[in-house]
Amino acid sequence: MQTSVHSRNYSSHIHQARKRILVAGGAGFLGSHLCEVLLEAGHEVICLDNFSTGLTRNITRLNHSDAFNIVAHDIVLPIELEVDEIYNLACPASPPQYQSDPIHTMKTCVIGSLNLLELAARTGARILQASTSEVYGDPHVHPQVESYWGNVNPFGPRSCYDEGKRCAETLFFDFHKTHHVEIKVVRIFNTYGPRMRPDDGRVVSNFVVQALTGQDITIYGDGSQTRSFCFVDDLIDGLIRMMASSASLTGPVNLGNPREFTIGELAEQVIGLTGSRSKIIHRPLPADDPRQRRPDITLAIQELGWRPNVELASGLVQTIDHFNRLFTRTAPDLAEAI
Repeated sequence: MQTSVHSRNYSSHIHQARKRILVAGGAGFLGSHLCEVLLEAGHEVICLDNFSTGLTRNITRLNHSDAFNIVAHDIVLPIELEVDEIYNLACPASPPQYQSDPIHTMKTCVIGSLNLLELAARTGARILQASTSEVYGDPHVHPQVESYWGNVNPFGPRSCYDEGKRCAETLFFDFHKTHHVEIKVVRIFNTYGPRMRPDDGRVVSNFVVQALTGQDITIYGDGSQTRSFCFVDDLIDGLIRMMASSASLTGPVNLGNPREFTIGELAEQVIGLTGSRSKIIHRPLPADDPRQRRPDITLAIQELGWRPNVELASGLVQTIDHFNRLFTRTAPDLAEAI
């Protein structure tokens, strides 16, 4: 199988006995990378997606494999399958996407998690929840540790996602305690890389697309707010290590790059790497936008032997290359891809 990424060696934990693995949200940015790596390791993979934000082009290269199956389905509806492991990555992750239908976002987080947990309880499958750093809200503790309860607005514009993910975590731990389901909960911090959508709406894709198309680069606020950026290969390695960890390690475990950058610094790096002549402009900061975001990954280092390896500049080069290739397609192909 030819791949454009995943050149680094993944954890040896992935090379286990062949399993039947369900990846909910498998046609999305993270999900498609995960499906690819699991297939390469010899597992049977079921990609489940409602294609609201996932793209068929992300998984087209996998269709030739007899071990890969696509199921078009929305997890807010129950599903019956026989599987050994479940990765729940099914939810829009960028503010423009999850805010476009906040009620469905909440249903995906809560009812969708409930449906997958009931599937896990019935089949005895181990299940991993892709939670988010957004559960910390606009944090008063920096860097964020897993024991921090967060500072989240329960009825703001981001609440459908933030509170939906918090509720999903509650469901996971209640199923673990009540039904003895083997659960894994990870909190994912900002992740970027190839296969991000041009209209994703998150800061890395926004800046790269604006730089490549000659638009002004839009910074919300003064640019001093900070984020940490984890390359997709590193994040997938963390997911796989977490799934393969001891049953006693339920999480939550932070997965992200602890190297912290201001948004202004990110914009300057993107301009430099693309050679763009785009100008930086400033707009008002959106409501409830966190001022700081950086993971404490001590637990991931100690329990999973995991830490990110890809530097921001290197990851940005690969991400820029992805968008360059996307934008050089013919107009009909590009329209389909977006």
